[in-house]
Amino acid sequence: MLPQDGNFLFWLENDLLVFAVSVVLAGIIIPQILLIAFRRKLFDEVDERKIHRGVVPRLGGIAFFPAMLFSIALVVALNLRCGSELMDLALVPKLVPFLFEICAIILLYLVGLADDLVGVRYMAKFVVQIIAAILLVCSGMYIHNLYGILWIHEIPMVLSWILTAFLVVYVVNAINLIDGIDGLASGLSTIALMFYAIVFFNGQEYVYSMIAAATAGTLFPFFYYNVFGDPKKQKKIFMGDTGALTTGMVLVFCAIAVMCAKPDFLDVEYNPGMVAVSPLVIPCFDVFRVYFHRVRRHRNPFLPDKCHIHHKLLALGFNQRLALLMILGASLVFIGFNVIMSPYVNATVLLICDVVIWTGGNILLTKAIRRREQRLGTPLYD
Repeated sequence: MLPQDGNFLFWLENDLLVFAVSVVLAGIIIPQILLIAFRRKLFDEVDERKIHRGVVPRLGGIAFFPAMLFSIALVVALNLRCGSELMDLALVPKLVPFLFEICAIILLYLVGLADDLVGVRYMAKFVVQIIAAILLVCSGMYIHNLYGILWIHEIPMVLSWILTAFLVVYVVNAINLIDGIDGLASGLSTIALMFYAIVFFNGQEYVYSMIAAATAGTLFPFFYYNVFGDPKKQKKIFMGDTGALTTGMVLVFCAIAVMCAKPDFLDVEYNPGMVAVSPLVIPCFDVFRVYFHRVRRHRNPFLPDKCHIHHKLLALGFNQRLALLMILGASLVFIGFNVIMSPYVNATVLLICDVVIWTGGNILLTKAIRRREQRLGTPLYD
């Protein structure tokens, strides 16, 4: 259902404008980052864990936050300068959460940039992520109701603060850790952000819709350079921690905003909890499985390895493009299934179905890999 407040075209134009400005600005910045990176020899190191070969900069995420913030600021300023009461009325109630979110993103942007340039210990990154989570809680954005997920509804305030902070750190790291093949983190994030933008627009949370649309716009040109760029022509780039951490912060902000929205935010009694988490199912489930896998094998759960879902698909002989399409397709299936079924099926039952499907799929992949290892006589997956 489309908004019925008579301002549909006004807000649609603003969403499309922030999206377009972000696309253009990121499309201008990324080639300049490539130029500087190759002149200064700022490349992603190649090791046995990395899939790519050749020199590729990992500073693409530098473009994300400036492009997103510029596009939102420009569109809001133009509307206010023209005396738009609609923008003024929509912005004021959301100003405090938006400003706290910007502060949190700045912290993650800076620590991500430091990590991409000189390296940062994972404990230091965790500390900054916790501070960013506290900032979000201070803005008044915290999960006070799980809407039946795990049979839980209203949550005491202190527990809601702790849960929100935990989920911020968890989702930010999930987006960072899923960034293992070309286009995967940016593709999953773009799907999630476009979904959130539509949900917010439909629910008349227009400021949040602009944030999601602007961030999605920054990922479009990056996706092109990341997936289709040729390293031999110095046209390929990775997002690095700068991009993954900032994008993850926007995603978890959107998810929490869905769960904190007004009661009549969603139509047809869609479950806000399932609507919020569905776009994040694959990265969040994958990081939990990887963490459990590392602990079970007595490894440091915070050190990288090659046991993510995309590593399984590569071990089966799929190339990166096909593995990417399969995972993105799976994300769309999870979103569609959870959202469509949420008015009719208990949220906990839906979540259990997701876990069963994910676990069953991973077991089948592992068995297929073992059979291929036996056929080829060589280990393919750890």
